[in-house]
Amino acid sequence: MTLGKRAFFLIFPVVLAGYLVAALTVYYAQGQSVFALERARLIKQLDHLAAVFQTEITESRILLFSLLESNSIRLFVAESNESYRSNALGVRLQENIKALAEDPRKFVAFAIFGAPDDIDYYFENSEDPFAEISPEQRALAKRLYDSPEMIDWTYIQPSAANDPDARPVIAYSEFLDRTTFGRPVLSAKKSAALIQVAVQPDRFLKRLQALETEYGGAVQIGPRPATAGSGLTTTVELAPGLFATLTPREGYFAAARWHEKAVLGLGALIMSVLSIALIITLIRRYVTNPVAALDLQVTGVMDGSQTGIAESPAGGEIGRLTANIKKLHDQSVEAFGLLKKSSHTDALTGIGNRAHFNTAAAAIVEAAVASGGRCSLLFIDIDNFKFVNDRHGHAIGDLLLKTLAARLGETVERIMAERKLPPPLLARLSGDEFAVLVRSKAGDGTLRALSCAILDQFFGGFEVAGKRYPVTASIGVAICPDDATNITELVSNADAAMYQAKSNGKNGSARFSRALADKRDRQRQVQEELRLMNPDEQFRLVYMPIVDPRGRVTGCEALLRWDSPVLGAVTPDEFVPIAESTGLFSKIDWWVINRAMSDLAQIQMVFGRDTVLAINVSSAELHSAAICDYLAASLALYDIDPKAIEIELTETFAVKVGDQLAANIARLREMGLRISIDDFGAGYTSVKQLIDYTADTIKLDRQLVQNLTQEQLRPALEAVIALCHAQKMAVIGEGVDTKEKLAILTEAGCDLFQGYLISRPLPLTDLAAWAEARRDAVPVQASPAQAFEKITAAFLKGTRRIASL
Repeated sequence: MTLGKRAFFLIFPVVLAGYLVAALTVYYAQGQSVFALERARLIKQLDHLAAVFQTEITESRILLFSLLESNSIRLFVAESNESYRSNALGVRLQENIKALAEDPRKFVAFAIFGAPDDIDYYFENSEDPFAEISPEQRALAKRLYDSPEMIDWTYIQPSAANDPDARPVIAYSEFLDRTTFGRPVLSAKKSAALIQVAVQPDRFLKRLQALETEYGGAVQIGPRPATAGSGLTTTVELAPGLFATLTPREGYFAAARWHEKAVLGLGALIMSVLSIALIITLIRRYVTNPVAALDLQVTGVMDGSQTGIAESPAGGEIGRLTANIKKLHDQSVEAFGLLKKSSHTDALTGIGNRAHFNTAAAAIVEAAVASGGRCSLLFIDIDNFKFVNDRHGHAIGDLLLKTLAARLGETVERIMAERKLPPPLLARLSGDEFAVLVRSKAGDGTLRALSCAILDQFFGGFEVAGKRYPVTASIGVAICPDDATNITELVSNADAAMYQAKSNGKNGSARFSRALADKRDRQRQVQEELRLMNPDEQFRLVYMPIVDPRGRVTGCEALLRWDSPVLGAVTPDEFVPIAESTGLFSKIDWWVINRAMSDLAQIQMVFGRDTVLAINVSSAELHSAAICDYLAASLALYDIDPKAIEIELTETFAVKVGDQLAANIARLREMGLRISIDDFGAGYTSVKQLIDYTADTIKLDRQLVQNLTQEQLRPALEAVIALCHAQKMAVIGEGVDTKEKLAILTEAGCDLFQGYLISRPLPLTDLAAWAEARRDAVPVQASPAQAFEKITAAFLKGTRRIASL
């Protein structure tokens, strides 16, 4: 007989009726108490909603205060040059907004009003590149300009007619005096700037939606409490002058009471079952002992004294319950093991992930430091992986990473086992970056063996599924405690060493050193100085003449020099890549364009009206159409014929040009500007790409000139120049520093020349002196070689002071 039958025949009919009567009595007697309790719960829910709303207001206020404390808004408001303000300072302001935002994915709108209907700047953190400020925010700004208020917050509910998908925002506004950068007096309010931050209250809206879902009624938000709709209608003050009213759906309380009925009925059943205790003998024989035995097993599993639950020999419900609990326990143990493994494992490769590596590696490093031991980190980055991933597809890229992870694990574990060393810690940190942490003694050759074995995997390319792909590896090595005493510094230093390996030509390894640390500190210092410097005070331009085979100057290239009061003279090769990687290139390029075009008139006075000015433009700058607008404005400002300006692009950029960049270059050509490909032959170009170039001029890289002006490679030089001529492109030879190079380039058909044999880069004030020193040095009928020989002699004899500059 089952337990249910026993309960029924012995005590169930006796106690059930009594408990049901008691339950019904409680149900009808406690109706008002339940109603009051439900209302109290609703009030608590709305109070929580109000607290969340106040938190959202505080966050918007803090964001605005943080922005006002920074220099970005002050520089923006004080800047009079609209182009520079809207682009360079606008980008910086946008970066500050993103950096100060608590959640980078949260919607934040930022606006600066110069007048009620005049928006100087607007930015919102959304995926819409053409987003505009909402009509409600415009109306708010106009109202604030007409009111005596200096600071205001407003809860804005967008009109569904304007944008059905728009969500409410909390707008916090404050006026800023353009001169004092403080709060303006009331009489100067019309000329002050209005700074407005609008934050989408995601948590408030989420909480609001949860309440509406739970109670089945809409929350009405307005300047006054809504009219009561039922006894449970509740209103809370979100903020001064703003109320939220919730009216639960009709029948909500009745449904809640059904829940009460169910609870009371279930309680009656449970109490009926518990009454089985009245018959002690039957309880012990048929219920207590089996349940107690099962309880002991479950308790043992929970406190760790046993690992599993044994099956019960008892039949009926107790036997099935024991079997089900055992099954549930076994499934939980298995699920926990899988969860633990997935949290520590990279989903693609099956090796450790970054989170597991950081935890495990930190413990190893701490133990090594505490015990005086050593451990070493190999930071591995796959060179050219992005090229393979883009060229052959993500499926091949993923297969390559999985294959590499497996081979790395086999290789590293084999070497560590052969040397009887502790097992290594292998992990994929991100994308194509891997880390190997090993424990070995100093000078035992383990690191060298590991690096060589890893690099051997890439000899002749990396083979995946029977095909080799052109990827290599760059390995950075850092040792604890020599280079770092915690995992964060160890990873950072190994990463710096890896980049050193890349700069050494890739497919190699490099050990972290103090020089690398100094280089990293230097880069950070250069970045900070670039961010703070005034270009007019520290930048200057020098000009390098370009001549034809007769020695006539046909153009000049503008070259940037930076004389920092903190860093001293900093070369473009050092600060330009840093500026491009940190988004500061606009500040540099725009200054160079403006200064070079302002100097063009003086350059043409020295060399003639046909002189062409070559200006280098950062490849990163051409990702935006703003550079085209700025060039057009500068040409109009200085009244310059576009044909007199040649925009120089690096050869590496020309190889990577895409649809958008090609469109920007096409627009420059439509404006009449000349296009030049600089550093041609630096190692990136194929013959097809040379044919596809749409440029007016090709500048042969100085290293290419150095190589091709060797006697045995002269046919290759003539072929390259002939191919450029076939594409109707003029050819400029860079790095002409000897008479021999000049003669070979001239015979090969090179059109123009540039180099130290002709002139070093000179300040604008010295160009005239340089031209005067060589003006009468060359007879009219002289050959090109004779012309340059006399020019060089005159230059070296009469202008040594200029050259020393």
